[in-house]
Amino acid sequence: MSNDEIKELIQLVVESGIAELELERGGDRVRIRRTIERQEVAMPAASMPVTVVETGQPASGQPALAPHANEHIVKSPIVGTYYDAPKPGDPVFVKVGDSVEPGQVLCIIESMKLMNEIESEVAGTVVAKLMENGRPVEYGEALFAIRPR
Repeated sequence: MSNDEIKELIQLVVESGIAELELERGGDRVRIRRTIERQEVAMPAASMPVTVVETGQPASGQPALAPHANEHIVKSPIVGTYYDAPKPGDPVFVKVGDSVEPGQVLCIIESMKLMNEIESEVAGTVVAKLMENGRPVEYGEALFAIRPR
């Protein structure tokens, strides 16, 4: 195969948009492979997901995760998916304003097909629910704010 024939094949690959061409003629063999650069697409800010935070207090300009000095923050001990009820359609374990006792189940975090009950470590009142049902959670992410008694 001549250099001109190879150049024509390269041009054919570029113009047609195919990723790879392999040709064997007689004892000659040519493979032309084209790498396509990935383009990152930025999503507009309007389509970004919004996290809903349910609190017992009116909304303020303060971040929802900043606890008051007298609040206990319950954090996720594992990575998984947060659920606020035992199964869909059941009542939630706790709501803002509920009193809780140590050992009382606050939510479930599913991790690797296992349902892990997250229990309260303190007696008190739930003042903020910081997670949305069905949302993935990271290790150490805040789930609830409880004002101890």
